[in-house]
Amino acid sequence: MQSFFEALENVKKYCLASKDISEIGFKKWIEPLEPVSFDKKTVCLCAENDFSKQMVNDYYLETIKLGFEEILGFAVDVKITSPENTANENYDTASETNQFNKLVENEKKLERAMENGRYKLTFDNFIKGKSNELAYAFCYAVAGKQDADSINNVEIFNPLFIYGDSGLGKTHLLKAIEHKVRTNHPELNIIYVTGEEFTNEIVKAILDKNTAPFQEKYRQCDFLLMDDVQFIAGKESTQEEFFHTFNALYNSGKQIVLTSDIPPSKIQKLDDRIKSRFARGVQADIQPPDFETRLAIVKRKAELLNIAISDSVSKLIAEKVKNNIRNLEGVVNKIKALTMFTSEPVTYQTVQKIIRENSINSQPADITVDRIMNDVSAAFNVTPEEIRSPNRCAPISLARKVFIYVIREIKGLSYAQIGDELNRNHATITLNYQDVKKMLLKNSDFKETVDDIIKNLKEN
Repeated sequence: MQSFFEALENVKKYCLASKDISEIGFKKWIEPLEPVSFDKKTVCLCAENDFSKQMVNDYYLETIKLGFEEILGFAVDVKITSPENTANENYDTASETNQFNKLVENEKKLERAMENGRYKLTFDNFIKGKSNELAYAFCYAVAGKQDADSINNVEIFNPLFIYGDSGLGKTHLLKAIEHKVRTNHPELNIIYVTGEEFTNEIVKAILDKNTAPFQEKYRQCDFLLMDDVQFIAGKESTQEEFFHTFNALYNSGKQIVLTSDIPPSKIQKLDDRIKSRFARGVQADIQPPDFETRLAIVKRKAELLNIAISDSVSKLIAEKVKNNIRNLEGVVNKIKALTMFTSEPVTYQTVQKIIRENSINSQPADITVDRIMNDVSAAFNVTPEEIRSPNRCAPISLARKVFIYVIREIKGLSYAQIGDELNRNHATITLNYQDVKKMLLKNSDFKETVDDIIKNLKEN
């Protein structure tokens, strides 16, 4: 178990390795920091003087916080003080260290319990409801498959494609499949990987000029479980390798399960031949949970964390946190933290405050003009420069009109302000905006594309 002092030294090493801090900046501002106190979840560090304190607060505080979260496994607040501030304070360093160690140990115990106990992502602790029952049933059927010839009726689920918004349980279902198969058939080779990890592996293999181990790893597995497969879209080498891996596994009767935030047909820049492979099997979506399912999730999460939450508080959480299971669990986690690390009672008013804080913290980052421009250009396979240019060819002109529509819908800019962005007059912008509104009424595919752009901007 790390002491307060050891943890700080490891955080300093983290900062030194960070790309955000130069070696000179580290030696001048980070290295001299000394531990002062640890109170509940606030770390207090002392800089050399008031000026150093200001520099650390202005330029390095966020990296230090990330360092503590990386080293400890949980987030803490960090307060920077100076000798001038601490001269009159009497800190019992041994007591602070013991308190720190106790808190870390409690966190680690909870983490181990969640890894080795019921909180593993299994079918048993997945809460079923109308919004996910089909996806659950399909995944459960796939997890019962032993080999290519054992259960013929599950062959229709190969590949199985689960899609839905972030935080609704797709990863839980993949991990549940992995857990059930490993438990019942430890001899089988199961690979769980994200689309990003798969991409990074193939890029490294290509750079090393050694793709054979990569191909052997993925083409010899019995179950391939890939999360966020949409990440491979637009990456030519990755898609090529995925295509051949998919064929090798499918032709050998191996099981493939994929997840994405949108259905395959809506994934921009995904090769048509890969989309056609996905269409061979079964697709199922997961929708945001209804009230009854949300309430069950809250109660189950509280049970797993061994905390008592009244029915009124459970209903309050389920009523207020609607669209994301992670946010539901985040509220219950915060309640658990209150019971573990503070003497503050878990009242109805306290939970209301936690919900408001969670709502604020989960708001998406500010949607800038550049973000809108980049998303629209990516969706229509043109560049931001082309949208801003005088070019009137059909694809660019359409993308430009969609940009005008989206930026007005999201940012509420006036036609004149949008005109300034594109160096066009007010009348042209007005006509283009009206053109898109008419197209949305007439063309459902076009409407889905524009809706997806707006949805992704608001959620990411």
